[in-house]
Amino acid sequence: MQDIYYPSKDGKNTVHACLWLPQGKAKAVVQLIHGMCEYAERYAPFAQFLNEHGYIVCADDHLGHGKTAKTEEDLGYFNDQLDYNIVIEDIHELKLTVQKQTGELPWFVLGHSMGSFFCRKYISVYGNEFIGAVIMGTGFKSSFTLNTALSAVKASARSRGWRYRSSTIKKLAFGSYNKKFRPARTGNDWLSKNPQNVDAYEKDPLCGFDFTNNGYFILFSIIKQACSTPVINAVPKNLPVYFVAGALDPVGDYGNGVIRAVNKFHKAGVKNVSLTLYEDSRHEILNDDCKQQVQNDLLAFFEGILNGEAYGAAQTDKG
Repeated sequence: MQDIYYPSKDGKNTVHACLWLPQGKAKAVVQLIHGMCEYAERYAPFAQFLNEHGYIVCADDHLGHGKTAKTEEDLGYFNDQLDYNIVIEDIHELKLTVQKQTGELPWFVLGHSMGSFFCRKYISVYGNEFIGAVIMGTGFKSSFTLNTALSAVKASARSRGWRYRSSTIKKLAFGSYNKKFRPARTGNDWLSKNPQNVDAYEKDPLCGFDFTNNGYFILFSIIKQACSTPVINAVPKNLPVYFVAGALDPVGDYGNGVIRAVNKFHKAGVKNVSLTLYEDSRHEILNDDCKQQVQNDLLAFFEGILNGEAYGAAQTDKG
Protein backbone atom coordinates (compact mmCIF):
# COMPACT_ATOMS: atom_id res chain seq x y z
CA MET A 1 0.00 0.00 0.00
CA GLN A 2 1.15 3.53 -0.79
CA ASP A 3 0.18 6.61 1.23
CA ILE A 4 -0.97 9.67 -0.70
CA TYR A 5 -1.37 13.18 0.70
CA TYR A 6 -2.95 16.21 -0.96
CA PRO A 7 -4.53 19.52 0.16
CA SER A 8 -8.20 19.44 1.10
CA LYS A 9 -10.57 21.83 -0.62
CA ASP A 10 -11.31 23.29 2.82
CA GLY A 11 -8.04 25.22 2.50
CA LYS A 12 -6.92 24.01 5.90
CA ASN A 13 -6.30 20.28 6.09
CA THR A 14 -4.26 17.65 4.27
CA VAL A 15 -6.15 14.60 3.05
CA HIS A 16 -4.62 11.16 3.55
CA ALA A 17 -5.41 8.44 1.05
CA CYS A 18 -4.35 4.87 0.26
CA LEU A 19 -3.31 3.35 -3.04
CA TRP A 20 -3.09 -0.41 -3.58
CA LEU A 21 -1.33 -1.56 -6.74
CA PRO A 22 -1.47 -5.02 -8.33
CA GLN A 23 1.61 -6.89 -9.44
CA GLY A 24 1.71 -6.75 -13.20
CA LYS A 25 -0.54 -4.92 -15.64
CA ALA A 26 -3.70 -3.27 -14.30
CA LYS A 27 -7.04 -3.52 -16.12
CA ALA A 28 -9.03 -0.83 -14.23
CA VAL A 29 -9.22 1.30 -11.08
CA VAL A 30 -11.73 0.98 -8.25
CA GLN A 31 -12.16 4.06 -6.06
CA LEU A 32 -13.61 3.39 -2.60
CA ILE A 33 -15.57 5.90 -0.50
CA HIS A 34 -15.61 4.82 3.15
CA GLY A 35 -18.39 5.24 5.68
CA MET A 36 -18.99 7.12 8.90
CA CYS A 37 -16.56 6.64 11.77
CA GLU A 38 -14.12 4.45 9.85
CA TYR A 39 -11.26 4.97 7.37
CA ALA A 40 -9.69 3.84 4.12
CA GLU A 41 -7.25 1.22 5.45
CA ARG A 42 -10.13 -0.90 6.76
CA TYR A 43 -10.68 -1.85 3.13
CA ALA A 44 -7.22 -3.36 2.71
CA PRO A 45 -8.43 -7.01 2.49
CA PHE A 46 -10.92 -6.11 -0.26
CA ALA A 47 -8.32 -3.98 -2.03
CA GLN A 48 -5.84 -6.84 -1.96
CA PHE A 49 -8.49 -9.19 -3.34
CA LEU A 50 -9.05 -6.79 -6.24
CA ASN A 51 -5.27 -6.40 -6.71
CA GLU A 52 -5.05 -10.16 -7.23
CA HIS A 53 -7.47 -9.77 -10.14
CA GLY A 54 -5.64 -6.88 -11.78
CA TYR A 55 -7.36 -3.84 -10.27
CA ILE A 56 -5.78 -0.72 -8.79
CA VAL A 57 -7.66 0.46 -5.69
CA CYS A 58 -7.64 3.86 -4.03
CA ALA A 59 -9.53 5.42 -1.11
CA ASP A 60 -9.26 8.64 0.88
CA ASP A 61 -9.80 9.33 4.57
CA HIS A 62 -12.53 11.97 4.58
CA LEU A 63 -12.18 15.13 6.64
CA GLY A 64 -12.71 14.22 10.28
CA HIS A 65 -11.69 10.60 9.71
CA GLY A 66 -8.60 8.39 9.81
CA LYS A 67 -5.22 9.99 9.25
CA THR A 68 -6.82 13.11 7.74
CA ALA A 69 -8.04 14.10 11.22
CA LYS A 70 -5.14 15.96 12.85
CA THR A 71 -6.20 15.26 16.43
CA GLU A 72 -8.71 13.17 18.34
CA GLU A 73 -10.83 16.33 18.70
CA ASP A 74 -11.06 16.55 14.89
CA LEU A 75 -12.62 13.10 14.55
CA GLY A 76 -16.23 13.53 13.45
CA TYR A 77 -15.78 17.18 12.41
CA PHE A 78 -15.78 17.87 8.66
CA ASN A 79 -15.16 21.53 7.90
CA ASP A 80 -15.84 25.02 9.18
CA GLN A 81 -17.86 25.82 6.06
CA LEU A 82 -20.53 23.18 6.82
CA ASP A 83 -20.18 22.17 3.16
CA TYR A 84 -20.59 18.58 1.98
CA ASN A 85 -19.32 19.65 -1.46
CA ILE A 86 -15.82 19.96 0.04
CA VAL A 87 -15.90 16.24 0.81
CA ILE A 88 -17.10 15.49 -2.73
CA GLU A 89 -14.30 17.59 -4.21
CA ASP A 90 -11.70 15.90 -1.96
CA ILE A 91 -12.94 12.55 -3.24
CA HIS A 92 -12.62 13.76 -6.82
CA GLU A 93 -9.18 15.20 -6.17
CA LEU A 94 -8.01 11.69 -5.25
CA LYS A 95 -9.22 10.49 -8.64
CA LEU A 96 -7.32 13.26 -10.41
CA THR A 97 -4.19 12.56 -8.35
CA VAL A 98 -4.18 8.81 -8.98
CA GLN A 99 -4.93 9.28 -12.68
CA LYS A 100 -1.55 10.93 -13.05
CA GLN A 101 -0.09 7.46 -12.34
CA THR A 102 -2.68 5.27 -14.03
CA GLY A 103 -3.37 7.16 -17.24
CA GLU A 104 -6.56 6.35 -19.11
CA LEU A 105 -7.59 3.16 -17.34
CA PRO A 106 -11.35 2.60 -16.84
CA TRP A 107 -12.67 3.72 -13.42
CA PHE A 108 -15.25 2.27 -11.06
CA VAL A 109 -16.47 3.84 -7.83
CA LEU A 110 -17.86 2.14 -4.71
CA GLY A 111 -19.34 3.92 -1.70
CA HIS A 112 -20.29 2.25 1.58
CA SER A 113 -22.78 3.52 4.21
CA MET A 114 -22.25 7.28 4.62
CA GLY A 115 -19.92 6.87 1.66
CA SER A 116 -22.82 5.44 -0.37
CA PHE A 117 -24.66 8.75 -0.03
CA PHE A 118 -21.54 10.70 -0.96
CA CYS A 119 -21.17 8.32 -3.90
CA ARG A 120 -24.73 8.93 -5.05
CA LYS A 121 -24.07 12.68 -5.07
CA TYR A 122 -20.62 12.12 -6.63
CA ILE A 123 -21.98 10.21 -9.62
CA SER A 124 -24.66 12.87 -10.15
CA VAL A 125 -21.82 15.36 -10.73
CA TYR A 126 -18.97 13.25 -12.15
CA GLY A 127 -20.77 10.07 -13.24
CA ASN A 128 -19.65 10.38 -16.86
CA GLU A 129 -16.08 9.73 -15.68
CA PHE A 130 -16.94 6.20 -14.48
CA ILE A 131 -17.92 2.98 -16.20
CA GLY A 132 -19.73 1.53 -13.17
CA ALA A 133 -20.79 2.39 -9.63
CA VAL A 134 -21.50 0.26 -6.55
CA ILE A 135 -23.82 1.62 -3.87
CA MET A 136 -23.25 -0.43 -0.71
CA GLY A 137 -25.09 -0.32 2.60
CA THR A 138 -27.31 2.57 1.56
CA GLY A 139 -30.89 3.57 2.28
CA PHE A 140 -33.57 6.14 1.64
CA LYS A 141 -35.01 8.81 3.94
CA SER A 142 -37.76 11.36 3.37
CA SER A 143 -37.11 15.09 3.26
CA PHE A 144 -39.38 15.51 6.28
CA THR A 145 -37.28 13.08 8.37
CA LEU A 146 -34.02 14.71 7.31
CA ASN A 147 -35.28 18.26 7.81
CA THR A 148 -36.37 17.29 11.32
CA ALA A 149 -32.92 15.83 12.02
CA LEU A 150 -31.19 18.92 10.61
CA SER A 151 -33.34 21.20 12.78
CA ALA A 152 -32.35 19.20 15.86
CA VAL A 153 -28.65 19.47 14.97
CA LYS A 154 -28.88 23.22 14.39
CA ALA A 155 -30.67 23.69 17.71
CA SER A 156 -27.94 21.73 19.49
CA ALA A 157 -25.23 23.75 17.73
CA ARG A 158 -26.85 27.03 18.73
CA SER A 159 -26.71 26.09 22.39
CA ARG A 160 -23.53 23.99 22.56
CA GLY A 161 -21.51 24.71 19.42
CA TRP A 162 -20.63 22.81 16.25
CA ARG A 163 -17.94 20.71 17.94
CA TYR A 164 -20.30 19.44 20.63
CA ARG A 165 -20.97 15.70 20.60
CA SER A 166 -24.65 15.29 21.42
CA SER A 167 -25.87 12.01 22.88
CA THR A 168 -29.39 13.10 21.93
CA ILE A 169 -28.51 13.46 18.23
CA LYS A 170 -26.67 10.15 18.32
CA LYS A 171 -29.74 8.44 19.75
CA LEU A 172 -31.90 10.12 17.13
CA ALA A 173 -29.63 8.79 14.37
CA PHE A 174 -28.81 5.30 15.66
CA GLY A 175 -30.94 4.57 18.72
CA SER A 176 -33.11 1.97 17.00
CA TYR A 177 -30.40 0.14 15.07
CA ASN A 178 -29.77 -2.61 17.62
CA LYS A 179 -33.43 -3.38 18.40
CA LYS A 180 -33.70 -6.24 15.93
CA PHE A 181 -30.63 -7.93 17.43
CA ARG A 182 -31.63 -8.08 21.10
CA PRO A 183 -30.24 -9.23 23.38
CA ALA A 184 -27.33 -7.26 21.94
CA ARG A 185 -23.80 -8.12 23.03
CA THR A 186 -22.48 -4.63 22.20
CA GLY A 187 -23.80 -1.29 21.02
CA ASN A 188 -22.64 -2.13 17.49
CA ASP A 189 -24.13 -5.56 16.92
CA TRP A 190 -26.08 -4.08 13.98
CA LEU A 191 -22.82 -3.74 12.05
CA SER A 192 -22.20 -7.45 11.62
CA LYS A 193 -23.35 -10.87 12.77
CA ASN A 194 -19.63 -11.70 12.96
CA PRO A 195 -18.56 -10.93 16.58
CA GLN A 196 -14.87 -10.70 15.69
CA ASN A 197 -15.61 -7.87 13.27
CA VAL A 198 -17.71 -6.03 15.85
CA ASP A 199 -14.99 -6.41 18.49
CA ALA A 200 -12.30 -5.18 16.11
CA TYR A 201 -14.42 -2.15 15.27
CA GLU A 202 -15.00 -1.34 18.94
CA LYS A 203 -11.30 -1.66 19.82
CA ASP A 204 -10.15 0.55 16.94
CA PRO A 205 -9.60 4.14 18.15
CA LEU A 206 -10.35 5.42 14.64
CA CYS A 207 -13.75 3.72 14.56
CA GLY A 208 -16.98 4.29 16.43
CA PHE A 209 -16.19 7.75 17.81
CA ASP A 210 -19.06 10.16 18.45
CA PHE A 211 -19.81 12.62 15.67
CA THR A 212 -19.90 16.35 16.36
CA ASN A 213 -22.88 18.53 15.48
CA ASN A 214 -20.84 19.60 12.46
CA GLY A 215 -20.47 15.98 11.39
CA TYR A 216 -24.16 15.22 11.77
CA PHE A 217 -25.13 18.37 9.87
CA ILE A 218 -23.08 17.29 6.86
CA LEU A 219 -24.18 13.65 7.21
CA PHE A 220 -27.88 14.52 7.19
CA SER A 221 -27.33 17.10 4.45
CA ILE A 222 -25.63 14.63 2.11
CA ILE A 223 -28.31 12.00 2.74
CA LYS A 224 -30.95 14.60 1.89
CA GLN A 225 -29.07 15.46 -1.31
CA ALA A 226 -28.60 11.81 -2.29
CA CYS A 227 -32.30 11.06 -1.84
CA SER A 228 -33.49 14.14 -3.72
CA THR A 229 -35.10 13.85 -7.14
CA PRO A 230 -32.76 16.37 -8.87
CA VAL A 231 -29.65 14.47 -7.74
CA ILE A 232 -31.03 11.08 -8.79
CA ASN A 233 -32.18 12.54 -12.12
CA ALA A 234 -28.64 13.83 -12.74
CA VAL A 235 -27.07 10.35 -12.65
CA PRO A 236 -26.01 9.38 -16.21
CA LYS A 237 -28.70 7.17 -17.70
CA ASN A 238 -26.24 4.63 -19.12
CA LEU A 239 -24.07 4.27 -16.01
CA PRO A 240 -24.34 0.71 -14.60
CA VAL A 241 -25.25 1.01 -10.91
CA TYR A 242 -25.15 -2.01 -8.58
CA PHE A 243 -26.85 -1.76 -5.18
CA VAL A 244 -25.66 -4.27 -2.57
CA ALA A 245 -26.70 -4.51 1.08
CA GLY A 246 -27.41 -6.85 3.94
CA ALA A 247 -31.06 -7.82 4.16
CA LEU A 248 -30.82 -7.16 7.92
CA ASP A 249 -29.12 -3.78 7.60
CA PRO A 250 -31.02 -1.12 9.59
CA VAL A 251 -29.40 1.67 7.52
CA GLY A 252 -31.39 0.34 4.57
CA ASP A 253 -34.51 -0.35 6.66
CA TYR A 254 -33.88 -4.09 6.32
CA GLY A 255 -33.89 -3.93 2.53
CA ASN A 256 -36.94 -1.70 2.15
CA GLY A 257 -34.96 1.55 1.92
CA VAL A 258 -32.51 0.02 -0.56
CA ILE A 259 -35.35 -1.16 -2.79
CA ARG A 260 -36.89 2.31 -2.58
CA ALA A 261 -33.60 3.87 -3.72
CA VAL A 262 -33.35 1.36 -6.59
CA ASN A 263 -36.89 2.19 -7.68
CA LYS A 264 -36.06 5.91 -7.65
CA PHE A 265 -33.12 5.24 -9.97
CA HIS A 266 -35.37 3.25 -12.29
CA LYS A 267 -37.95 6.03 -12.28
CA ALA A 268 -35.21 8.53 -13.17
CA GLY A 269 -34.44 6.51 -16.29
CA VAL A 270 -31.12 5.00 -15.20
CA LYS A 271 -31.10 1.96 -17.46
CA ASN A 272 -28.60 -0.39 -15.84
CA VAL A 273 -29.58 -0.80 -12.20
CA SER A 274 -29.23 -4.07 -10.30
CA LEU A 275 -29.60 -5.14 -6.68
CA THR A 276 -28.42 -7.92 -4.39
CA LEU A 277 -29.61 -8.26 -0.80
CA TYR A 278 -27.62 -10.73 1.30
CA GLU A 279 -29.91 -12.77 3.46
CA ASP A 280 -29.16 -12.82 7.21
CA SER A 281 -26.39 -10.20 6.76
CA ARG A 282 -26.17 -6.82 8.45
CA HIS A 283 -24.45 -3.53 7.63
CA GLU A 284 -20.77 -4.25 6.95
CA ILE A 285 -21.18 -6.90 4.29
CA LEU A 286 -17.49 -6.74 3.32
CA ASN A 287 -16.66 -7.81 6.88
CA ASP A 288 -19.65 -10.03 7.64
CA ASP A 289 -19.88 -13.78 7.13
CA CYS A 290 -21.01 -13.20 3.53
CA LYS A 291 -17.85 -11.27 2.61
CA GLN A 292 -16.44 -13.84 0.18
CA GLN A 293 -19.71 -13.96 -1.74
CA VAL A 294 -19.85 -10.16 -1.78
CA GLN A 295 -16.30 -9.89 -3.10
CA ASN A 296 -17.05 -12.43 -5.82
CA ASP A 297 -20.26 -10.63 -6.82
CA LEU A 298 -18.53 -7.24 -7.00
CA LEU A 299 -15.71 -8.72 -9.05
CA ALA A 300 -18.28 -10.25 -11.42
CA PHE A 301 -19.91 -6.83 -11.78
CA PHE A 302 -16.59 -5.15 -12.62
CA GLU A 303 -15.49 -7.93 -14.96
CA GLY A 304 -18.87 -8.03 -16.68
CA ILE A 305 -18.72 -4.33 -17.52
CA LEU A 306 -15.15 -4.59 -18.77
CA ASN A 307 -16.24 -7.52 -20.95
CA GLY A 308 -19.18 -5.59 -22.36
CA GLU A 309 -21.93 -7.49 -20.57
CA ALA A 310 -25.20 -5.66 -19.88
CA TYR A 311 -26.56 -5.15 -16.39
CA GLY A 312 -30.24 -4.48 -15.93
CA ALA A 313 -32.98 -4.64 -13.37
CA ALA A 314 -31.95 -7.95 -11.82
CA GLN A 315 -32.89 -8.31 -8.18
CA THR A 316 -31.54 -11.18 -6.15
CA ASP A 317 -31.36 -12.40 -2.59
CA LYS A 318 -28.37 -14.42 -1.46
CA GLY A 319 -27.73 -16.40 1.67
